[in-house]
Amino acid sequence: MPIDTVERFLNALSPDHREKVRALPPARQQELADAWERELEKDHDLDTLSELSPPAAEAEAARRVIESAGD
Repeated sequence: MPIDTVERFLNALSPDHREKVRALPPARQQELADAWERELEKDHDLDTLSELSPPAAEAEAARRVIESAGD
């Protein structure tokens, strides 16, 4: 069974941020996960990092989304 976007996003977050995002309403979690996917798609530096370490690229994109969201 594939992991949905929100679960993938949560897995990419640091433990502290993960708990904060889990406390948010499901719709907000989905918004953040969608922003995370857009961040992964648009940033070419993350593409390069993803080739070396996909988990590191996902974690960096998650960090950026959380910082820009202010949640």
